[in-house]
Amino acid sequence: MQLVTRNLHPVYFTEDRSVHSNIWGQELVLKPGERVHIVAPSGSGKTSFIHFLYGLRKEYNGSIQYDGKDIRSLAPDQLAVYRQKHLSIIFQDLRLFPDQTVAQNIEIKRQLQPYHPANKIEEFAGRLGVAHKLNMLCSTCSYGEQQRVAIIRSLMQPFDFILMDEPVSNLDENNRKKAIDLIVEEAAHRNAGIVLADLKKLEYFPADKILHL
Repeated sequence: MQLVTRNLHPVYFTEDRSVHSNIWGQELVLKPGERVHIVAPSGSGKTSFIHFLYGLRKEYNGSIQYDGKDIRSLAPDQLAVYRQKHLSIIFQDLRLFPDQTVAQNIEIKRQLQPYHPANKIEEFAGRLGVAHKLNMLCSTCSYGEQQRVAIIRSLMQPFDFILMDEPVSNLDENNRKKAIDLIVEEAAHRNAGIVLADLKKLEYFPADKILHL
């Protein structure tokens, strides 16, 4: 199954924004198992592109197809299945529940569409250095710790593609590498594609393809 964009262009951009872009106004085929790194300066539509692929926003011209179906035409229940079974995401603003514990934030996602057994939460938390935070409220965590929680949460569900918007921006180099290694390992285990968007090229992300917005 592939994610395909054709002549995609945000309605709030002028057409000349497509001239030097590898994505806007082009045909882009995202394949399972492929690691795609999108390098995009601020204001170029990086977050918009991730939201478009996830079906969260629809203010664009052109089309996005998953498995040959235009995602903009999906009924609400079909869109829910698309997100629960085929597409995981790490939002730039994380979207955690501050008044719930770290473990609860992760378990909510795992229960909605289980992929891993519950013991994987503790294992992944240990690998990313947040095991000591599992029973604490998310509001007590630093932003870097919350970023790691969001990463673990995204790996609890099944997916064919994982979309990431600056997923390790608030981590130090050592923790960035640990987080990326875990994501790459999980995606490889599922033969899932990765779309990682960031402001600059991340040297430790083993990209098969680098695209510029």
